[in-house]
Parts: sequence; structure tokens; C-alpha cells
Amino acid sequence: MRVGQKRATVPAISILGVPHDDNSSFLKGPAEAPPLIRAELNSDAYSVWSETGVDLGGPGQLVDHGDLQFDAASDPWDLIERNVDRIAASGEPLICLGGDHAVTHPILRGVRRHQPNLTILHIDAHPDIYHAYQDNPRSHTSPFARIMEEKLCDRLIQVGLRTINDHHRDQFRRFGVEVIEMRHWRDDLRLDFKTPVYVSLDIDGLDPGYAPGVSHREPGGPSLRQVINLLHSIDQPIVGADIVEYNPRCDLANMTATVAAKLVKEIAGMMVQTAR
Repeated sequence: MRVGQKRATVPAISILGVPHDDNSSFLKGPAEAPPLIRAELNSDAYSVWSETGVDLGGPGQLVDHGDLQFDAASDPWDLIERNVDRIAASGEPLICLGGDHAVTHPILRGVRRHQPNLTILHIDAHPDIYHAYQDNPRSHTSPFARIMEEKLCDRLIQVGLRTINDHHRDQFRRFGVEVIEMRHWRDDLRLDFKTPVYVSLDIDGLDPGYAPGVSHREPGGPSLRQVINLLHSIDQPIVGADIVEYNPRCDLANMTATVAAKLVKEIAGMMVQTAR
């Protein structure tokens, strides 16, 4: 990242690596993702401009807070929450690089303190709203159950789902989740937001033809273009985001790392565009 003085008129965007995958149920590997996403983000092979016309290479535009360091002596959820809270207190929008999807729960704990009104846009192949999975309430399949139990948002919209079962549907009813299954996705999909937005983007939400580097490939998902177009349609401030579940051990020629870096740029560009 090019780190310098914060611009007066354009908000700086913070980046934080959250390299944690202890709660992955099938394969480890997402903890290795943040440095590889950064490498693609910083590569001279690609433009640092977003499609929406934001120069993310400008002085102080991206402020990288590095990767969290976890140890067995402390609760990782406390470490994540504390650091997100610290960064969010500055008022700068924050993009977290996971890590598996379990980390979204403590991230939202930190974000929510500074956002009394918040909508989550969750793009994923899976609802990740199991009450618990394999007897683990912190499973990467369960973060949105915890988020909704703790009222860490006012509204949850899940888009692109294509693995729904009866338990998920019970949870949707319990928590009032709005769901747009992949089979109902339209190219002109636009969502009506009334509050600031947090974007939680699971890389396996994309069709694996665009992002093969994930632990749980689920064919039939949206294209990268469809996801970017949906992000570009957000008309409320994007105050935070996470990009999770990239598994480098499953990737092909860094293809998914490049996709993740592209999504970082487009989310960051929209954070600037929607800032108030």
C-alpha cells in the first residue's frame, strides 16, 4: 500500500488482515489469504484506479494496518473486535481481508459500536446462518446467527444463495432475513438501502469458474461482472466490508487472489463515492 497523509476531501480507506481459519469445517487455508490479496492489489501489472474513477494509489488513500497476530493465550474474537473498534472509531471505512467467514461476527461487533443504523449486504453461495455446525457456535457456517442474535445490524440481505436447507429457512424466518436466491438474481438487480451498508463478500459466492480458490465450490453462481455491478449500485455509505474464504491452497495461478484484489478496489472505490 502507498501510505501517506490523509486527504482532506476524500476519505482514507483502511485495510486490515484477519488471517484466522480455526473455525473452518472442511479445509484450512483462508488464514493464508491476506498477504496474497495484497500482493495482487499492489502489483504493477494492474491499475490502482477503481472503475468508478477513484485513484486508490493517491497519497494516503489506502491505509494498511497489517495483519492481526493471533496467539493461543488470548481469545481471537476479542482481538478482532478490539482492533476493528479502534480503526472504526477514526471514521474511516474499513475493509477486512479474511480469513474464513467466522471472523465476520467479531468484526461486526467492532463496527456496530459506531453505526447505530446498519444494513448488511451478504453475498455468498451459503447462508452461514446455522445455529451451530459440528457443535461449534463459532463455525464459519454460523456467523450470521450470532450477528442476528446480538442485533449487530438492523437488516440482513443475503444474495446469491444456492445451498439452502430447511434449517436455514427456519433461521430466515426467525431473524427476518431478506434472501435473494441465485435462481432469482437478475442482471438489473438493485437493492433499496435506507441506512449505511456493510458488505460481507464470501469469495465462494461467485461462480467457481471466476474464483476457483475456495474450500467449498458451488457452481451456478454470479459472474464477477454481476457482483461488481451490484456493488456499484449501492447508494448509501459503505462503512465497512470483509472479503473472506479465499483459500490459496485451492487456487489456480493466483486467479482468485486477483479477483479478490479487484473486489477490494471496487468496494474501496464505492466507499469513497458514497461517503458523506
